[in-house]
Amino acid sequence: MLGLIQFVKQRRKQLGLTQQDLAERAGVGLRFIRDLEQGKPSLRMDKVNEVLALFGH
Repeated sequence: MLGLIQFVKQRRKQLGLTQQDLAERAGVGLRFIRDLEQGKPSLRMDKVNEVLALFGH
């Protein structure tokens, strides 16, 4: 999970996006992005996939 957290944070920052920007573009809530970047162990995989799809993964 740590690799995923680092990937999302790094890509978001590379693209100059705030957590709010990422949430809006990925179609998920801001709280979800915060939980994802903080490493919450129980996240919905469909939402994780929506974020990754935004980055082309």
